[in-house]
Amino acid sequence: MNDPNDDDVHPPHGPPVDPFPTAFPPPPVSLFPPVLVADPPSDWNAGADAHDLPTAEPPTAADHPLAALGRFAFPPGPPLDDDGLGARDRRWTSRIIVIATLFLLVFNAVSIQNWSRQQPPGWGTETVRRLSDVWAEQIAQTGADRPRQMVHDAWRDWRDMRFTGSRPPAT
Repeated sequence: MNDPNDDDVHPPHGPPVDPFPTAFPPPPVSLFPPVLVADPPSDWNAGADAHDLPTAEPPTAADHPLAALGRFAFPPGPPLDDDGLGARDRRWTSRIIVIATLFLLVFNAVSIQNWSRQQPPGWGTETVRRLSDVWAEQIAQTGADRPRQMVHDAWRDWRDMRFTGSRPPAT
């Protein structure tokens, strides 16, 4: 190692390395300008780990093996034709009419009484009037007629309202 001829075999590669450098060489000049000079303010979490992010959508209930077995065992039926669509629409309409009728029978029982009193006398209308009287009394005991009565009273109050100094309505 101390042989003077050693330099011929292994020439020195520049100045000796400073163990504690104090001056750094300038960075090499790039042909491409930097994309960002400074990091813009953001909500970036420096402690975040990229491996925590999901890489695929989580499995859904449709991906479960039993769901696949159900699709195999019970495949969906063929699409409905025009008759099937019409039957489905009639069922839906019938259900809505029945629900609306029951709702009106409970919450608007007085209207049946009023209607039966306006009809010409006869066996059918007299029967409907008596049944509606009993039905309205039973519904009144439950208190289901109160919302209708409150709305009717409010309408009557608004109808009877007059401006100051105006004449009362002609009867």
